[in-house]
Amino acid sequence: MFTGIVEELGTVKTLSVRGDAGKLSVKAKQVLTDVRLGDSIAVNGVCLTVTSFSAQEFVADVMPETLRKTNLLQLQGGDPVNLERALALGGRLGGHLVSGHVDGVGAIVEKRPEGNAVIYRISAPPEVLRYIIAKGSVAIDGISLTVADVSSDAFSVSVIPHTASVTTLGYKKEGDAVNLENDMIGKYVERLLSVHREDGQKTDISMELLKANGFLQ
Repeated sequence: MFTGIVEELGTVKTLSVRGDAGKLSVKAKQVLTDVRLGDSIAVNGVCLTVTSFSAQEFVADVMPETLRKTNLLQLQGGDPVNLERALALGGRLGGHLVSGHVDGVGAIVEKRPEGNAVIYRISAPPEVLRYIIAKGSVAIDGISLTVADVSSDAFSVSVIPHTASVTTLGYKKEGDAVNLENDMIGKYVERLLSVHREDGQKTDISMELLKANGFLQ
């Protein structure tokens, strides 16, 4: 589990792909201070397992599903990547709960200044947009951000200079792909508000749940 608060910008050393699987090595510093074999590190919002490491870099295997569903396949040597270690129990939750399991890949369709911030408009697939709400949370390349507004095919976030300077967003341009992860709470709520009957049909129990919890008389 992660928070979407990027700890440092790492640098891709190599990404080697054989067949439909890959191996990624990343130069880093801060996330390696207490690293252990098997630890989880989020790379651009993708939860990866450390398979080997040194004082200057770590290596992680990238399975076929990850290459298919994220933008990691586009990485090249020298590219900056957002890095975050798994949340320690009792640590501050500065962003929101982020699982490191990407829901889809979007693209930056607009990047424009607004006062002291920069507005990023992100196109997203329908299966991601259905959980996006204004003022809600979303993870973009592993960065916890607040949604400014939503349209039928895109959403916008406002990024302050500090966030742009310490994450990959400062390097991103229009047309670049970004990993997107929805706030997991919305997905759990949707799941809990519908149940499957034995005959395979779905039954909406949202009204029953609201009444049971005293929200409706």
